[in-house]
Amino acid sequence: MGVSGAGKTTVGLALADGLAYRFVEADDLHPPRNRAMLAQGRPLTDQDRFPWLRAVGERLAAPGVVVACSALARTYRNVLKAHAPDLVTVHLSLSPEAAAERLAEREGHFASPVLLDTQFATLEPLSPEERGLTVDASQPVAAIVDEVEAALLRGLEPSPGAGAL
Repeated sequence: MGVSGAGKTTVGLALADGLAYRFVEADDLHPPRNRAMLAQGRPLTDQDRFPWLRAVGERLAAPGVVVACSALARTYRNVLKAHAPDLVTVHLSLSPEAAAERLAEREGHFASPVLLDTQFATLEPLSPEERGLTVDASQPVAAIVDEVEAALLRGLEPSPGAGAL
């Protein structure tokens, strides 16, 4: 999980490869209306977001999957956990300045960079009750993957039916 530019897709692909899991990009599951709104710089409402989150949760319910998904609010993560109760969440934490810098260099993504401020306003870090860890997303991808894999070995190991986010 994390804001735009945190590296969810890049890290998710590398983590899935290292764990021999399937990778799912949650952005690919947005309906066309959501994609159009985001491209116009219009934030989604919960009414727009919840059907998408349920579709993401259905993908997480399958064993051995890593999903790149913003899931910024605990409420959103709870929707995902309703489908995947053993979900392990990795919060890729990044400063607003670093995220903005990355978005300025990114090409080809449908979501407008003007949404970054609303994403940081919505962001709720993981609570102690949530199974997961927060990682500094400014590190190299290999270091992030190593940190996540080490945490999984220390006890955040998903059960056979759990997905990772």
